Amino acid sequence: MESLCWFSRYHNEPKVGLLAAGCQPWNKDVCAASGDRFAYCATLAIYVYQLDHRYNEFKLRAIMSEHKKTITAISWCPHNPEVFASASADNLLIIWNVAEQKAVTRLDNTKGIPASLSWCWNAGDSVAFVSHRGPLYVWTISGPDSGVTVHKEAHSFLSDICLFRWHPLKKGKVVFGHTDGSSKNQKHVLRPESLEGTDEEDPVTALEWDPLSTDYLLVANMHNGIRLLDSESLSCITTFSFPSAAASVQCLAWVPSAPGMFITGDSQVGVLRIWNVSRTTPLDNFKLKKTGFHALHVLNSPPAKKPFCSISPSKNHYTSSTSEAVPPPTLSQNQAFSLPPGHAVCCFMDGGVGLYDMGTKKWDFLRDLGHVETIFDCKFKPDDPNLLATASFDGTIKVWDINTLTAVYTSPGNEGVVYSLSWAPDSKRIATCSGDGFCIIRTLDGKVLHKYKHPAAVFGCDWSQNNKDMIATGCEDKNVRVYYLATSSDQPLKVFTGHTAKVFHVRWSPLREGILGHTAPVRGLMWNTEVPYLLTSGSWDYTIRVWDTRDGTCLDTVYDHGADVYGLTCHPSRPFTMASCSRDSTVRLWSLTPLIAPLVVNILTDHSWDDIIGNTDRAMVPGAPPLLCGKISKDIKQELDKLSSDVRMKKLRWFSECFSPPGGSHNLWDLVAVINGQDDSLLPQNYGQGIMHMKHLVRFKTSEAQELTIVKMSKFGGGIGAPSKDERLKNAAEIHIRLGQIQRYCELMVELGEWEKALSVAPGVSMKYWKKLMQRRADQLMQEGNDDVIPYCIATGEVKKLVNFFTSRGQLKEAVLVAQGACEGNIHGPQIASINHAANSDNDNIEKYCGMLHRVCKELAEWYFQDGRAVLAACCHLAVDNAELAMASLIRGNELELAVCVGTVLGESASKATHYVLELLARKYMTTATWDLAARLLQMIPDNEILLAKLCAFYPGSSAEINDLHEKCGLPTLEECKELAENAHTEGEIFQAVKYYLLSPEPEKALSIGITYVKEQMSSPDWMVNSVYHILDLLSYIRTDRLILSKCSEERNELLILCGYTGALLAIGRQYSSIVPALYEYTSQLMKRREVAVPLQIRQLSIELDAWRNCTYLLSRTREELIKGLEGPDYVTGSNLPSHSDVQISCFTGLRIQGPAFFLEDGKSAISLNDALMWAKVNPFSPLGTGIRLNPF
Repeated sequence: MESLCWFSRYHNEPKVGLLAAGCQPWNKDVCAASGDRFAYCATLAIYVYQLDHRYNEFKLRAIMSEHKKTITAISWCPHNPEVFASASADNLLIIWNVAEQKAVTRLDNTKGIPASLSWCWNAGDSVAFVSHRGPLYVWTISGPDSGVTVHKEAHSFLSDICLFRWHPLKKGKVVFGHTDGSSKNQKHVLRPESLEGTDEEDPVTALEWDPLSTDYLLVANMHNGIRLLDSESLSCITTFSFPSAAASVQCLAWVPSAPGMFITGDSQVGVLRIWNVSRTTPLDNFKLKKTGFHALHVLNSPPAKKPFCSISPSKNHYTSSTSEAVPPPTLSQNQAFSLPPGHAVCCFMDGGVGLYDMGTKKWDFLRDLGHVETIFDCKFKPDDPNLLATASFDGTIKVWDINTLTAVYTSPGNEGVVYSLSWAPDSKRIATCSGDGFCIIRTLDGKVLHKYKHPAAVFGCDWSQNNKDMIATGCEDKNVRVYYLATSSDQPLKVFTGHTAKVFHVRWSPLREGILGHTAPVRGLMWNTEVPYLLTSGSWDYTIRVWDTRDGTCLDTVYDHGADVYGLTCHPSRPFTMASCSRDSTVRLWSLTPLIAPLVVNILTDHSWDDIIGNTDRAMVPGAPPLLCGKISKDIKQELDKLSSDVRMKKLRWFSECFSPPGGSHNLWDLVAVINGQDDSLLPQNYGQGIMHMKHLVRFKTSEAQELTIVKMSKFGGGIGAPSKDERLKNAAEIHIRLGQIQRYCELMVELGEWEKALSVAPGVSMKYWKKLMQRRADQLMQEGNDDVIPYCIATGEVKKLVNFFTSRGQLKEAVLVAQGACEGNIHGPQIASINHAANSDNDNIEKYCGMLHRVCKELAEWYFQDGRAVLAACCHLAVDNAELAMASLIRGNELELAVCVGTVLGESASKATHYVLELLARKYMTTATWDLAARLLQMIPDNEILLAKLCAFYPGSSAEINDLHEKCGLPTLEECKELAENAHTEGEIFQAVKYYLLSPEPEKALSIGITYVKEQMSSPDWMVNSVYHILDLLSYIRTDRLILSKCSEERNELLILCGYTGALLAIGRQYSSIVPALYEYTSQLMKRREVAVPLQIRQLSIELDAWRNCTYLLSRTREELIKGLEGPDYVTGSNLPSHSDVQISCFTGLRIQGPAFFLEDGKSAISLNDALMWAKVNPFSPLGTGIRLNPF
């Protein structure tokens, strides 16, 4: 499970990003595809990608990880796209259901390690597998004949089997490929002629039946190339030859969309070759990567690009001298064949995985350089904390950019097993130690500076932070050595003995087995650099635990690693972001910020420095609130003390960046600064690499283009012409042009596919004709999805058409760039009309283009949001000065603390949203020990009397404590509230009566008054939700201990039902479609089980839900005034990512929860965190019907 992923600790550690592992390079059948999904195997996990039809891109949908040893093969079920099988080196076979993301059944003893695996095409649910010398076993999974049988003919093989293939059409026919180069077709053996009669081995590297024939078979051998064989006559039909004798085939696949066509991947270099059975040489060759291929698979039904509808209607074609010619399609340079419209899943020897579109010759998707084995260590680069280095069993060191989660460097991979790494304090050198007994010091470009030989494997190394030339190593021989790099000696300066067992790491934990709650030895240990009592430990029991060392309390346990946890490291400038790595070959990043939540609120509410920064002695007092004691916080305070203005704004920004994990927060703050009028000269150097404000976009992109421009632009149009040789037409064209009949000449050139010649003389007819011809060429290229269309649209001012072209293909960033170029007046069509008219229309166009730019930025924001990156979605809105929508993205992504910081700095333009976030954040802190924090947050909102009343009503303290809180919030005492309630009730002021009764010693009296009023309102045929919601919302803040009293059971049931029903109506209005059925079901279940008198019928609920499902239910009862952009589902960071090991089933849907889960009060029932957030915003009570308030914030 070699992946890099992000965590953030809300309640259940939701991931906020994941870089999947590479594909393992050891076994053959490690890549498979079905419909719009493909899968590949890392060492211990299977990664399943699925096409997102909305954006036309592949996204990781599932990680299947139950195998404990190397996976050896996978095979997708040919007749059920939801099911595939996998086998592993621990003699295990598993059948998986992709939709449910779980193992359906397993076979525990395969009597040998399965080398190859395949579903039997002729049987409904049988899987065949074979170990190296056979026999072929057939496992019938269900039915009367279930069990494992030996194939009656396929046994007693004379050499090892690499792979086998069932015939897809001819029942029961199977072929085996052997390491000695033979292909055994049941009882017939076929070897390359050059091997006949020799003992030489030439392993079969690939084997596939021709899908259009019952007998033909395509075979590739390592050295003897590819042959097309007839399995019946045992003869070779065609031997294919390569352009170079050095080329050898690693894998091959037929292309289903192009009969007779197949593709191959070379073993040494990543060259993809396209072949047709009628030719012995390749039709085309593409070098896709420097490293060789490992596996290939062609998708049967390639992802269809969204059809692009051209605006111009189709025309009839006449044969008059001015009619429009029908141009031929643009063909490839290989004249006899056009490239197949296929998508190839490509796996490479370095672990790279991609989906290559052979028609457009482009990657649709590429995951490069993933680790393919256990990751033993990970360390942030001291001078650039955005870079994280990892060391792995696969022998490589890789450096990752943690903002983009992509690899920026990999070592060659010839170091043996790399157990540990350490950056020099100056960041210019890196040390690694490995299983071959060497500790190697090298520069960042890979140059080796020192090699220190040890008598055994070296497990750990650590650079001295005080001396840049001193490094310590831990060795299997039980000794710790210190080396001094300033000398040329390769001998250690000191050797420390005394360990009685191998030294795994020179910062090795002294904790022994079982201590601190772990059930296995502790391998990784890390102190937090800001909060002195926070200790994080990683163990062989697969968990990471966070401890309060003042009293030994375990504050949190993370179960997400699928194997032993080896290394932990802390981000140098974001002390609450840490990385962990494990034998499951993943690196995960996660945030500890929720553990120090009171500190964040102290900063938001502008508390004194004494409540934020302190010394170690104060922080270590048991039970004391957290304080920052490290260098980063002290540096921030020092910088703030130097400022004379903008102190609050800078304080919020700098601490927000310190607490937030990477992934867009820096970008967000840069945009906030631009909107607030910061001088462009203060923008950071890397600003242009992120989402820029639109006023900078064209300028930065122009400068980027100038840097990239080495060769002048090629002639306009690209010059891809159809190679027709029709001499007669050419001769006719020559005559027309000599006679001055330019338009006819142009049409003939178009017919010949020579667009450049036609376009170059078309202005001789008129500019209008030239523009029309340009548009025709653009339309043709668009139909083909050809990127050469771009200059045509730009030259003719067809901005809308080009923006639609890009958005239809999911290329939203390209669409934004074109729209902004048009907004700045850079794109306009040829000047045909008069100057004045043109000037007016230019102004109209600019206005039109600005609207288009906002629309495209909104689409791009939605793409980021649906990808689980709410912060970057907010950046897209800020780029076009839309503070409201930016705040809405942060709220819907539950980035509440960040939203308060940003909203406060943005000021008036975001004030409404900021007040709403403060309200949600206060709800988060309405728990034991943090009531004061909630009150301070609400006090930042103007007109906060009702909000503070709700807080005080819900507070469960003693009378004295309640009166104390009332005083802090500026509210009357309990007894005074009782008197005010009675007066308000007498005068018929229902809302005031309910409010003051809730604040009195008898809050249950508020229930009968409020519920009676709500029922009266709802009995009216034209009642509206907003006429009752304010009362229900207020009632929901009644103290839980009073609400659950038996004497309140009738009112409680009625309150829960009324809140559930109004919640369902609000959810419809807010487009929370995933929880609407659950809210209706919750309400009707409560009505069935409990005796209540409410103006609702169960049948009415059922009719309304059906009407909503059929999109006919009108929102006549809800007219909620929402903050702009809050409609639509909540989607927290990491929602789109599959969970790795901890599988939870939603009690709403019965399906596996994608992304972070939220546990209800019984400790067993779970719903997705997204559903919990939406539910709590429309119905405050738990879905279990207990009367307990939900707090998922």
